[in-house]
Amino acid sequence: MMARFFYSLLLYLITPLIWLRLLWRSRKQAEYLQHLGERYGFYRQPVPKKLIWVHAVSVGETRAAQPLIEGLQARWPEHRILLTGMTPTGRDAGQQVYGDKVIQAYLPYDYPGAVDRFFRHFSPAFGVLMETEIWPNLLAAGKRRKVPIFLANARLSARSARGYERFSALAGPAFSALTGVAAQTAGDAERIAELGATAVEVCGNLKFDVTPPADKLALGHEWRAAIGQRPVWLAASTREGEEPLVLEAWRRMAVPDALLVLVPRHPQRFDEVAGLLEQQGLRSVRRSQSLPAADTQVWLGDSMGEMAAYFALADLAFIGGSLLPLGGQNLIEAAACDCPVVVGPHTFNFKQATEDAIAAGAALRVDDPEMLAATVNRIFGQKMKLAEMRTAAGLFARAHQGAAGRMLALIARWTDPAAR
Repeated sequence: MMARFFYSLLLYLITPLIWLRLLWRSRKQAEYLQHLGERYGFYRQPVPKKLIWVHAVSVGETRAAQPLIEGLQARWPEHRILLTGMTPTGRDAGQQVYGDKVIQAYLPYDYPGAVDRFFRHFSPAFGVLMETEIWPNLLAAGKRRKVPIFLANARLSARSARGYERFSALAGPAFSALTGVAAQTAGDAERIAELGATAVEVCGNLKFDVTPPADKLALGHEWRAAIGQRPVWLAASTREGEEPLVLEAWRRMAVPDALLVLVPRHPQRFDEVAGLLEQQGLRSVRRSQSLPAADTQVWLGDSMGEMAAYFALADLAFIGGSLLPLGGQNLIEAAACDCPVVVGPHTFNFKQATEDAIAAGAALRVDDPEMLAATVNRIFGQKMKLAEMRTAAGLFARAHQGAAGRMLALIARWTDPAAR
């Protein structure tokens, strides 16, 4: 209790910094200043009598939650789904994926009063937190109100676990307040259990159960037909500081007529990356403007919700966040689209999935931009190898499906919302 008291006090003290951060982010995304009351637990949405709450912090978690949310709706059709998040892009993704099939709102900041207002307003039958969303006051309030809360698709790297261990007086009660945990891997399960969680089970990764949207795959095939036979190398979900490294690798390539499709991870950086391409004198065009011309060197993917189309277009994809020590991004969506993958040395956020993909022949690892260029050159020169990797990618993605069913079974064993 004392640790949580000082944690809450610190939250109140840094409130001005939170507001400054919102203002700063609103410079590029004005939506950060919308729905401000929800961030403090004040809501206007009408509430149905029966409600299941799912929290997905941003875009990746929102999309990954799709098979679980669809499973919840099928198992408990009399309940509405409340989908909470923390970012405008996540909220937009929720609208794109679910439309009016769910109720959307922001989860409040972890102030004691704000989370109490959240539970009073919505009174969910139970809650599901995606991946690793551990908020001490939120979990304490849920336990106090006897609302079962589950951690689904849970992952926890060794680095993150060490961070939680330094604050065990705060983290321990939070993890122990969870009703159940569906971990992605045995390593994740072990680390989460060591931090105090009980009823931890290995269920696999939900992202394997996400089916690429058929309309987006069709769009990618349309792009491919329009572009023709040019080799297409995709740099997907690149992070700040990586684009210069990717462009360095691209300049080293010896593949004639190759097209680089560059898709930054965060939409607020689209203009910045466009400026970088112009500064380097590259012939580029934005997705929002037109398809690439015959002499276009770089096509900038400045769109949201079309990653499956980019993967369907590409012959080979580099997954961003991995050339710099940022932990990497998810490669499962690429594999589900039958797209072979190259990753950098830093993939600690998706360690198991990356290692499994490499072992399956669906992915290759490189150490630096020079090795990235050499690997892309080599693979583009070996059509048989590229075809083998494409087949391996699809087989890898399908072989690991089934996590949603296991997670639903775990939830069903611990709670029966139909009786509430």
